[in-house]
Amino acid sequence: MKEIWQKLRLRKADEMEQFILFKAQRNAYYFLIFSLLIWSLYESYQVFAYHGRLNLLPCLLLVVAVNIQSFSQLILTRNAVKDDEDSYETGPLAKIVLLVCVVVSLIATVVAALVLVGVKI
Repeated sequence: MKEIWQKLRLRKADEMEQFILFKAQRNAYYFLIFSLLIWSLYESYQVFAYHGRLNLLPCLLLVVAVNIQSFSQLILTRNAVKDDEDSYETGPLAKIVLLVCVVVSLIATVVAALVLVGVKI
């Protein structure tokens, strides 16, 4: 099995390759967030200036990307220090998940109320 991995040139990255990969992923993430922020602001300007229909796709992608990054960081940090008794990072996961559920429920309620009242977005 090891020979197959060597023939495919698949192996575990060393520290320098991991560092380079991390920097590249960080740069791509910053580009993604900046691009989606600019796109969201542009869409908002178009709605404000020309009274068009709001395209929620860039806003949705921006929120999802930031949430995935935040939860990934939280879970990775929690797993890294789960055996450390002095760490405070292991406790708040359930509280944060509950808070996110409450916020999403509130947003869904407000959007549903706006739709029922007849406000067009």
